[in-house]
Amino acid sequence: MNDNYLPLSYLNAWEYCPRRFYWEYVLGEMADNEHIIIGRHLHRNINQEGVSKEGDILLHRQQWVWSDRLQIKGIIDLVEEREAALIPVEYKKGRMSRHLNDHFQLCAGAICLEEQRNISINYGDIFYHANRRRQRVNFTDQLRQVTEEAIYQAHQAVNDKMPLPIAHSQKCRDCSLKGICLQKEIKRLNESRVNTFEDD
Repeated sequence: MNDNYLPLSYLNAWEYCPRRFYWEYVLGEMADNEHIIIGRHLHRNINQEGVSKEGDILLHRQQWVWSDRLQIKGIIDLVEEREAALIPVEYKKGRMSRHLNDHFQLCAGAICLEEQRNISINYGDIFYHANRRRQRVNFTDQLRQVTEEAIYQAHQAVNDKMPLPIAHSQKCRDCSLKGICLQKEIKRLNESRVNTFEDD
């Protein structure tokens, strides 16, 4: 498998913030904060590869998947197999998200499974620890389209210059790379340049 295949987890980072994706995937910069550490702690029991059975459901933990067509690869936390139907499941520490980054990661994993198994997968689930609930994500034509568009854009960004910071105060506040990204400082610098240009 080509080392240039995009990991599914970085597709999540791309949708969250293209600049964060660039820092992490292209430049290899990582940093921990409370969200990262808690998420890692909650995954400690999930991150055990293996197959088990609960009733009529076969559970595939840490399922390795890839797509040669889209050049992506990664691990799905859990794949439930019920009467030949596959249901991918991702575990997230927070609350049910209004952002699409988790949906993109889950959908991309399902597309990989479909390519490998030559089957159709209609939906998957995201378990949000803060809610203690699973959220169903239907793999609609629209979600599949925007997911594949995001994969294409992320591949293209690897050979481009670093994106500017996004204008999203909540995302920036919760980001583990805010001390490296310097979103506020860059914003002030750009505003200063604009003001200088207007004064001239």
